[in-house]
Amino acid sequence: MNSLKYLNGYPPELQAQVRQIIDAGRLGETMARRYPEANEVRSDSALFEYTQALKTRYLRSSEPLNKVCFDAKLKVIQHALGTHTRASRVQGSKLKAKREIRVATLFREAPAEFLKMIVVHELAHLKEQEHNKAFYQLCHHMAPNYGQLEFDLRLYMTHLDLLAAEACK
Repeated sequence: MNSLKYLNGYPPELQAQVRQIIDAGRLGETMARRYPEANEVRSDSALFEYTQALKTRYLRSSEPLNKVCFDAKLKVIQHALGTHTRASRVQGSKLKAKREIRVATLFREAPAEFLKMIVVHELAHLKEQEHNKAFYQLCHHMAPNYGQLEFDLRLYMTHLDLLAAEACK
């Protein structure tokens, strides 16, 4: 099993540091010390309000969101932690567009900072479709420590995978 699959794009030196922390059995402790509290957003309605508040603060002029929810199947089926979709339908003589954000259910229990990171990421897709420079600038505008949060989320995912592997033994 590639225990560092979430860190594949990072330099080998950084991966070696993470490997040392894992081998010493300190990854869980490190994550708990850095992010001690789970978020308080537990329901779909609370997630919608949370997302809407961020959207109102940073992306007032973007199109409205029709739905924001937790999705239990997301990580397994689409290999994603969040998705942003647009659905267009013909309604009479008009074209009606709906926008939807789905967030993997693992974020119900995750630290608040990670929930914010994934919501910011999906909100940025309202303005920028591709993961380009403008997209990441927008992410950093909404969450100034976005890059660190993305890395730490990858460490958190690694930790969860290691826990699941231990439970299977």
